[in-house]
Amino acid sequence: MFSLTVRRNFMIAHSLPREAFGPAQGLHGATFVTEVTFRRRELNDDSIVLDIGAAGDVLDGVLDGLNYKNLDEHPDFSGKLSTTEALAQYIADAVAAQVRVGGDGRALAGLDVTLRETPDAWAAYSLNFDAS
Repeated sequence: MFSLTVRRNFMIAHSLPREAFGPAQGLHGATFVTEVTFRRRELNDDSIVLDIGAAGDVLDGVLDGLNYKNLDEHPDFSGKLSTTEALAQYIADAVAAQVRVGGDGRALAGLDVTLRETPDAWAAYSLNFDAS
């Protein structure tokens, strides 16, 4: 399996209004380092997984909708907890929707999203694509 990873960061505000989240129940900010790894069983005709610039542009587009936003007010998170894990899944689904539209992205085996809150704590979500 081959892989290509691009990384960006974004900042959000949100609250996690459940007792399990202790002080994070109140409104607070978070900065995430976001890594998206695209996986492919075989390299394409250009001997790459995916164009690095195109992969970065897709991630930038997805994160533009989140960066500097209060997720408590974001329509996609209405009635949902915006935990790190939930954000990783949201980003994975949004990136997948962009790359699977056509062309080279249709041959991808899947992708992984890792959100790093600190160098010592992160969450991830893996999305496997059906063979097509």
